[in-house]
Amino acid sequence: IRPSSETIISHSFARWVKSYRDLPILLNQWNNVMRWEKRTTLFLRTTEFLGQEGHTAHRTIEEAEERTLMMLEVYKAFAEEDAAMPVIMGRKSENEKFAGALRTYSIEALMGDGKALQAGTSHNLGTNFAKSFDVQYLDADGQRKYCATTSWGASTRLIGGIIMVHGDNAGLILPPRLAPYPVVIVPIWRNDTEKAAVSVLVERVEKMLKGKVRVQIDLSENTPGWKFNEWELRGVPVRMEIGPRDVKNNSVMLVRRDNRGRESVPVEALESRLPALLAEVQEALFQRAKAFQDQNTRHTDSYEEFKQIIAEKRGFVRVKWAEDSAAELAIKAETKATLRVIPFDQPEGGVKGTCFYTGKPATCEAIFARAY
Repeated sequence: IRPSSETIISHSFARWVKSYRDLPILLNQWNNVMRWEKRTTLFLRTTEFLGQEGHTAHRTIEEAEERTLMMLEVYKAFAEEDAAMPVIMGRKSENEKFAGALRTYSIEALMGDGKALQAGTSHNLGTNFAKSFDVQYLDADGQRKYCATTSWGASTRLIGGIIMVHGDNAGLILPPRLAPYPVVIVPIWRNDTEKAAVSVLVERVEKMLKGKVRVQIDLSENTPGWKFNEWELRGVPVRMEIGPRDVKNNSVMLVRRDNRGRESVPVEALESRLPALLAEVQEALFQRAKAFQDQNTRHTDSYEEFKQIIAEKRGFVRVKWAEDSAAELAIKAETKATLRVIPFDQPEGGVKGTCFYTGKPATCEAIFARAY
């Protein structure tokens, strides 16, 4: 159990790499991670969690940089396309980058309470770890050279991100692409006669959707109202209600978890309508989260206004920045806000004007926020 695996992997690379023909090496692992956290938050910041880590070794720093940025794009795609969680990609500051890294990149998400969450990181380690662990290879020109390495990872804190971005006071709201069961069927009956008729339609629908949509059927003896609340709490994206009226009409009632919209669908149209509805829910969750992020991303050139935003409104604050490490630490001490990321998305033609804190010529725009 360890906080990260760069040292273990680098030691292994030193034994495995002899020639340029051995490169690149691309490794992935799923492992337990231990962090000595002072204040824990369920899912978001815990002393032990499950993580995904990747480690690679390359001939050149340029190849390592290409892999580093490629994996950042992979994390962004997962966050936005599967978790429906909009993120901002960019580079970490010198203070915030991984110890020993040449450069660290991250994706940052905004939670429903206005705090930021680092949802994934990707590090170009350059030759720093290779030099420490003597990871060398014989190149095609006959010269011995140090490998350039990378590491990148995400963890179960993404679960916390999904809860915080999409959930409401009724419980979870899961994006269909990640839900164990995107659809739950809730049969409704009052007597044995109705139960027999409803069960026939439930079985028919189950067979129709098998292999197309993952479906859970609630056959418990609880009341319909209890079942509705239970599956809302669990965040199942779509609830399918089948009762005597639906049997009579040869239809089902579909209820969305995200907006509680109700829609009666003929059984013969279910195979096409249900996947389309799940896609609509997935897109709606992303757009709602993106709108929230946009509404809570504020620009300022004033440190006084910055302090007010951080204290009263939270969210992302985008400012002109001179990349001053001492100023960054001072801002953190004064406001508890940290520099989350220097976004890839910078103004065309470069940043004009002065740093909002130091008054020095600005070199970039940066995003600050309080964070988990």
